[in-house]
Amino acid sequence: MTSHLTPKAIIHLDMDAFYPSVEVLDNPELKGKPVIVGGGKERGVVSSASYEARKFGVHSAQPMAEAMRLCPHGIFLPGRMSRYQEVSRQVFEIFRRFTPLVEPLSIDEAFLDVTGSERLFGSPVEIAKKIKIMVVKETGLTVSAGVAPSKFIAKISSDIDKPDGLTVVPLDRVREFIDPLPIKKMWGVGKVTQEALARLNIHTFKDLSRMPIDVLEKNFGKHGIKMHQLSMGIDDRDVITEHDAKSIGNEQTFLQDIIELDIAKKELLYLSNKVARRMRREDATGRTVTLKVKYNDFVQITRSETLPKSTDDGSEIYSTTCSLLEKTQAGKRPVRLLGVSLSQLSFLGSEDQLWLFQHDESAQKRKELNKALDSLTEKHGDKSIRPGTLYR
Repeated sequence: MTSHLTPKAIIHLDMDAFYPSVEVLDNPELKGKPVIVGGGKERGVVSSASYEARKFGVHSAQPMAEAMRLCPHGIFLPGRMSRYQEVSRQVFEIFRRFTPLVEPLSIDEAFLDVTGSERLFGSPVEIAKKIKIMVVKETGLTVSAGVAPSKFIAKISSDIDKPDGLTVVPLDRVREFIDPLPIKKMWGVGKVTQEALARLNIHTFKDLSRMPIDVLEKNFGKHGIKMHQLSMGIDDRDVITEHDAKSIGNEQTFLQDIIELDIAKKELLYLSNKVARRMRREDATGRTVTLKVKYNDFVQITRSETLPKSTDDGSEIYSTTCSLLEKTQAGKRPVRLLGVSLSQLSFLGSEDQLWLFQHDESAQKRKELNKALDSLTEKHGDKSIRPGTLYR
């Protein structure tokens, strides 16, 4: 009768400096050195930096040129996404041994709802400790954990004691934990919002919780009400498994702005095939194709089309994105970034997919061909098998 009142047990797990840590794992000579993984010097950004590099002020999403200025003796490496994905799959397999309720936030972090796992594996804290030990033993990497009654508090707590940390926030100590925290620790509050809050003399979670809701709503709309709830530790969101993911996509920022339409289409072909491989790896299909275009003045637009049937086929995704490209100013305005994503996802075993492959022989043949190509790509990298137009 009262089971709905049982507090949740949420663990947020965040791999420590994941990309650089994998690089050190594969090349132990890099241990203890400032390792920075990211794009090229011209317009690339930092994907991740080791803790040694962070001491120099290097951080993710920072322009690579600035990182090189701050840490001239750093070891700068291009990302090896296929290798990171391989290690990520190992790590997430460990997570799923303890609960099916795993919500990936990215390749290197996730929420776990272990509320129903205590009989099998012990208390949430014991589960977090076991996961940390297994990750080190099986991958050689460390992961920081936050254990709390909600996703919001778990995510904040996992960041408190990095690297290799474990922070536990019981239900009766939530306010004691968050009240003194600076407002920048609030998930989803960026610099602009921080500055607006500072003008209202709000600098900590406690300040925010004491501010009348009508003032926050007047200044920030619905987001103001949500921030007020979070400042008091109120967060009822459930852990959403990857099968409830809203979209799967990839995007690319270019070293030089794209001016010619033909070159934009070649990039879309590459991105479409990359997204299709990710879809197949997740046993997913999608109905709504979305094209994202960012012009060189940073103005960003999206165009979408919903297909009659779900797909995981690169050629179908590509033809759709090309028709969407015609609804943009690509070819007339320089393009800085292109992105392709699929939403309205269905996963293997759903009626949509079963119907598709039972009734469409050509789709079944294409699926078998894609499977063979995926196998080759997995072994030899994503540039081993490409449409001929990408070689020119």
